[in-house]
Amino acid sequence: MIILYSDDHRQQAGRAELNDGRLVPCHERPERAEMVLARARQMALGPLRPPSLLDEAPILRVHDKAYVEFLKTAWDQWVVEHGDWDALPLNWLAPNMHRRVVPESIDGKLGYYSFDAGTPITEGTWRAALAAASCAVTAADLVSSGDRASFALVRPPGHHAGQAFYGGYCFVNNAAVAAQRMLDGGAERIAILDVDYHHGNGTQEIFWERDDVLFVCVHADPRQEFPYYSGHADERGGGRGEGFTLNLPLPWGTDWPAYAEALSIAASRIQEFTPDALVVSLGADTYEGDPISRFRLTMEDFPRIGAMIERIGLPTCFVMEGGYAVDALGVNIVNVLTGFEGR
Repeated sequence: MIILYSDDHRQQAGRAELNDGRLVPCHERPERAEMVLARARQMALGPLRPPSLLDEAPILRVHDKAYVEFLKTAWDQWVVEHGDWDALPLNWLAPNMHRRVVPESIDGKLGYYSFDAGTPITEGTWRAALAAASCAVTAADLVSSGDRASFALVRPPGHHAGQAFYGGYCFVNNAAVAAQRMLDGGAERIAILDVDYHHGNGTQEIFWERDDVLFVCVHADPRQEFPYYSGHADERGGGRGEGFTLNLPLPWGTDWPAYAEALSIAASRIQEFTPDALVVSLGADTYEGDPISRFRLTMEDFPRIGAMIERIGLPTCFVMEGGYAVDALGVNIVNVLTGFEGR
């Protein structure tokens, strides 16, 4: 399969995130993509291509314009007000603060648009996010044009980014951009399968009231795990989208038998929906050695995930999401893709 990749991902290189009450080195770092790329080359997964065009128009199909403008200008405003250090929010909009007025100061804007303090904005954040989304667009175009599968090897990841918010290391929702691109290209229905350890809260929010996109997510139970406030089994969509969201939360300690059962339910729902194509939010933080996750999948389980996705029987666009056991990440991500290919 063709791999879409841009060196611009390196422009997002945060120095610190707030985790467990401390500022620690960022888990989401450039080495993640580089390890996957090295393994993909080792396994001769497929040819490497850059995105065909760096264009924000597809991003604006799923994200609010004012939010995108914030992403483009936040760093420059931060430097003027605070200097050359990663931009992290100081406070957040609470549920009973009813007036939704965008603050003028950068500290206010960061808290207005973000939902955590683990996602630093840096000098190159927008450039990296634009390149990642553009890779996802090109990968979607390949599938729409008849390729059986493509792989957008991107970072920063995207599935936590909503229409007008960022967090969880995500700024632009690459999977959502890819799905909308396929719809704009003539598809009638698209399914998104999220197999990242964490719930894809941003993807769910974007398509919550849509019946042309089915969102299915297998993830850690939000009663135990980030992002905590999204991903419960009773969240099924709203309005026209009611019934077009399926959440399959699983407890800490989940191993292959339980995971495979949930993935089988996910696959059946996708087939029932009869979409034109499938977008997979591909995270490998379900791995037993991941430093910020608590599932127990082994390296041998990831080819099984790929094989189960292949049996869904759809043209498939894979978009990379999380996975923070960096030394094992390349093997695990590529194992899914070679499992999909049956080798």
